[in-house]
Amino acid sequence: MSGFASAAIACQALVQRDVRAVLRSRSQLYSSLLMPLGLLAILGAGVSDGLDPAAVRDGDYASFLVPGIIVMTALFSSTFSSASFYYDRDWGVLKVLFASPHSPRVILFGKSLAGMLIGSLQALAVLLVAALVPAIDLDWQYGVVPGALLAAAAILLLAVFLNGFAQVVASRIRTMQGFHLVMNLVLFPLLFFSGAFFPLDELPVWLKVLAVVDPLSYAVDALRAAIYLDGSGYFGLALDFAVLATLGPAIFAWGIRRQPQLDW
Repeated sequence: MSGFASAAIACQALVQRDVRAVLRSRSQLYSSLLMPLGLLAILGAGVSDGLDPAAVRDGDYASFLVPGIIVMTALFSSTFSSASFYYDRDWGVLKVLFASPHSPRVILFGKSLAGMLIGSLQALAVLLVAALVPAIDLDWQYGVVPGALLAAAAILLLAVFLNGFAQVVASRIRTMQGFHLVMNLVLFPLLFFSGAFFPLDELPVWLKVLAVVDPLSYAVDALRAAIYLDGSGYFGLALDFAVLATLGPAIFAWGIRRQPQLDW
């Protein structure tokens, strides 16, 4: 058996292991889906009915919120999935895996693939539910199938970036508590600056500058152009995918190269 085939089988086994762990953890599975959908229903309906925001299409804030909620779902899922690194380390599983004939990069790549798959599927599940809700009006300016494919591509590239960043953090932070602290400290401001919850057009200049340097802004903008807007979006699809396709693999490759320390 060739080295590539052996590494592929190892990655497949790691992906299956982590996916089964999520499926067995019903509380994590349900909360990761129900919390974004609940936020979409409560916040979207509350703002649409109570504040009547003129800055969004037809004052329909719930529909405007869908791309941001999808990005938030991918972000939370990547954080939770990457936390399994600490369980495996504390229970000695990583030592066993690293003692296998496969290189540490193959092991980390397999675990990161599992996180990408879980995050992408959960984000797509939120998109599917939102598309089926009659009260949510998605425009699908490119058509349902092309729009869904564009949305899936943006979600996948976002998952690559998020899991790569999580691997960079996990390889250097000693405790799970510290990992969640750093992830929340970095990713939550990025989520709020991305335009996930408000349009970027009417923001002050300093907030627009933060949005431009925020990687999540391009994922939100790509999703909004694919499923919600009747136009090219704030940055444009070409720039959105150029940034995501460049930054995501670069951060992912950096995370895979950083072998974690197993003993502290």
